[in-house]
Amino acid sequence: MKNLIYIVTAFTSFTFAQNDIIFEQANTLYNEGKFTEAIQQYESIIDNGEHSSELYFNLGNAHYKLNNIAPSIYYYEKAALLNPKDVEIQNNLSFAKNMTIDAIDKIPEVGFSKIIKNTTNMFSFDIWSWISIALMIVFVMLFLSYYFSNTTSRKRFAFIGSFASLLLCFVALSFAFNKYSLDKKNNPAIVFAQESQVKSEPNLRSTEAFILHEGTKVQVLETVDNWKKIKLTDGKIGWIPSEDIKLLKNF
Repeated sequence: MKNLIYIVTAFTSFTFAQNDIIFEQANTLYNEGKFTEAIQQYESIIDNGEHSSELYFNLGNAHYKLNNIAPSIYYYEKAALLNPKDVEIQNNLSFAKNMTIDAIDKIPEVGFSKIIKNTTNMFSFDIWSWISIALMIVFVMLFLSYYFSNTTSRKRFAFIGSFASLLLCFVALSFAFNKYSLDKKNNPAIVFAQESQVKSEPNLRSTEAFILHEGTKVQVLETVDNWKKIKLTDGKIGWIPSEDIKLLKNF
C-alpha cells in the first residue's frame, strides 16, 4: 500500500512539474506572437486535468488576439469563476464582450429582493456556514455564562447576548442555504455558434423565438434531448441546440 502511495505521489508531482514546463513554453509562444501554438499548449494542460484562473486567463488572451470572440469570452468567464475578484480578468472580459453583436438589456432588480440577493452574494456558501457555526458557539458560551452567573446584571447581559447570537445564527444559516440555492440554479453558458436560431419549443419545427450570435452569455434552465432551455438577462426564454453553446461550469 505504501509503495502505491509513493507511486501516485511521484506521478502527481511529475504531472504538475510537466504542466509548469508546458505553461512556460506556452507563455513564450504567446509573447512571440504565436497565439495558435500557445493555445494548443494551454489546452494540453487542461487535458492533463489541471485548471486555474491563470491558465484560463491566458487562453482567453490568446483567443482575443486572434479575434476568436466566443472562445475568448468563454475562457475569461471561466477564469472569473475561479477568481471573481481579479480586476484584470474583469477588464479583459469587458473588452472581449465589446466584440459581440447581441445587445441584451438587463432587467434591474429592485426592492427587498435586491437587498437579499446582494447580501447573500457577499460571501460564499462555505463562509456563511462558518459564520453560522461561530455564532452558534458564541450562543453556547453565553448561555453557559447565563446559567452559571451569580449576578443579575451578568445574567441579563448573557441572556440578551445569547438570544442575539442565536438569532443571527439562524439569519446566517438562511443566507447560507439561499447562497447554495442561487449557486445551484446558476448554470451559465456561452454561445459558440456564429449564429443560432433559438426556438420556442425544443424541436426544429417550432417557430423562431429570436436569434443569438457567438459570445453571448445565457443561463441554462433545463435540458430536453439535444436542446437546452435558456434565459437571457432581459427575460427572454427559448430553446437552443446543445451543440451551439458551451457550459461554463464544466471543468
